[in-house]
Amino acid sequence: MSGSQEILKAASQRLAAAGVETAQLDARYLLAFALGLRLSELGLSSRLEVGFEQQAIFETLLRRRCRREPLQRLIGHWDFWSLDLMMGDAGLIPRPDSETLIETVIAHWPDRSLPLRVLDLGTGTGCLLLAIICEYPKATGLGVDKNPEAVQLAAANAARLGFDARTNFQVGDWGQGLEGSFDLIVSNPPYIPSRQIDELEPEVALYDPRLALDGGGDGLDAYRRIAMDLQRLLAPRGIAVLELGAGQAADVSALLSAAGLELLGLHADLGGVERAILVENRG
Repeated sequence: MSGSQEILKAASQRLAAAGVETAQLDARYLLAFALGLRLSELGLSSRLEVGFEQQAIFETLLRRRCRREPLQRLIGHWDFWSLDLMMGDAGLIPRPDSETLIETVIAHWPDRSLPLRVLDLGTGTGCLLLAIICEYPKATGLGVDKNPEAVQLAAANAARLGFDARTNFQVGDWGQGLEGSFDLIVSNPPYIPSRQIDELEPEVALYDPRLALDGGGDGLDAYRRIAMDLQRLLAPRGIAVLELGAGQAADVSALLSAAGLELLGLHADLGGVERAILVENRG
């Protein structure tokens, strides 16, 4: 048996030496997981005794985190827009930057009673679609992803949150073959230029699915594909909200304008990066 404070101190030092910037917080998350507790239950001044079996579980997790395996994948779930989502290898880990898209939708349509028909292209964990479904109780949605495992993960998250009756998920290649008229289309497409992926932090470069990262030579391949179908799939006065990489606002704006869509605005994340582009189908 060992005391939790001693374990946390040593673990934080090891994580910091491995280059983990949030070493103390990560150590606490991993220990709480090993003990079967929530982070809040661990307590800031906790003097819990940790049994040998729990120490062994914690040590395995710690070694993996020191190899820069993402914390979210180790503990198997993470919060996005207050929703507790299961994580999996097939989907990107939801990040706070992406919540800018949800804020953009709500700012455009503050009436939460709208019966929106929503399409999420490249749904991954389903985080964008499920956050919108949560905010608009009469909304229904379809999530599409090229990776069958991502489709299964998103559907499982919807069922876990009780949104399965208002959502469907299917394998698909962006808008290809889709029919229907959607009030809202959202997407966090791959936008990292291919040559830059290996330069990203190890948690992303080594563990995020490359299919969800690689935006081609200039990072814009997915936007070109999406732009082809937006006007066809959007209802009149329907909107699309797409996530942007840093410095991509002008290029993506030009692509969407050329596709016949009206630019309504760009929205910055908390870091000041233009993270979401909002366009409307005026047709």
